[in-house]
Amino acid sequence: MDFTSNQATPKRSSLWISLLACVLGLVVLWNLFFKAPETGFVQKATVVLRGDSPVTGSVTFEQSSKTGPVRITGQLKGFEKLTKHGFHVHSLGDLTQGCASTGSHYNPYEKTHGAPVDATRHVGDLGNIKSDVHGVANIDITDSVVTLNGPLSILGRSIVVHAGTDDLGKGGDEESLKTGNAGARAACGVIGLI
Repeated sequence: MDFTSNQATPKRSSLWISLLACVLGLVVLWNLFFKAPETGFVQKATVVLRGDSPVTGSVTFEQSSKTGPVRITGQLKGFEKLTKHGFHVHSLGDLTQGCASTGSHYNPYEKTHGAPVDATRHVGDLGNIKSDVHGVANIDITDSVVTLNGPLSILGRSIVVHAGTDDLGKGGDEESLKTGNAGARAACGVIGLI
């Protein structure tokens, strides 16, 4: 009788089982320690605005896909009636010195100031908001440049409403190309997750 052929089958089976266990173990270890974590998709954010002026309110940001436009809605009160006010994302979410510490307009591409529809504009340039006869500004903007996702996300940055009208970079002077001559900062807040 040949006993060697009967004994080889169990050894071969246990070798395959050991090999399979090692491969599965490596896959688990890879996923636990080496695989880059998947980042979540942010769909909604909000900001509550206040400052040294009577202007207060809140704004919501909604994005239905990672690369889609952002819809910006909200209501701000406390304006003079029938006035326009610059409305911008600023680079810093720092309110330690009120609206003065929010930095400049969010401008990661280092472009000049412009209107929301301009090809050359800061990411944070959202134009003007307009108050009604009661001093209330109802906001409904859709913008394809700002985003809630990725490395250029506006999360953690601030929104600033200015005391004056944004000239959209058409003022003909150096300050127009930086700030739109929108004036003092009336109200601000840090953009955060809902």
